[in-house]
Amino acid sequence: MPKLTTLKPRLSKLPPRLSTPREIRDTKYSPDATVRAWYKSKRWQDLRQAVLIRDLYTCQHTGVVLSGKVPAPNSAVVHHKVPHKGDEQLFWSIGNLEAVSKEWHDSEAQAQERSAMDGGPRFATSTGIRLP
Repeated sequence: MPKLTTLKPRLSKLPPRLSTPREIRDTKYSPDATVRAWYKSKRWQDLRQAVLIRDLYTCQHTGVVLSGKVPAPNSAVVHHKVPHKGDEQLFWSIGNLEAVSKEWHDSEAQAQERSAMDGGPRFATSTGIRLP
């Protein structure tokens, strides 16, 4: 009886057509990912530390002492009051930065930014006062 041989596959493996979540994020917010690199710089780390010291490691919206480590709700986040949207001067302005808790940042701040992007109501403070 003749010996059977295995045929080699005729199709090669195709590269994935979908981007990874990180690639989508980086191109969505900054096509060249320059802004993402700013957050990893020593200059940002020094500025972040200066803001936390200025604000006495206290959330400027809730008054919570920022003593936790990520991902704890009371961990420190330095938040841009006015979204910089890639504007380098606004990004580095210490007057545009405030210390907030991760819990506040991940809920209230993100909800306000989404609402502003959708053309919905904007809020002046965490008290919920609407602006025209």
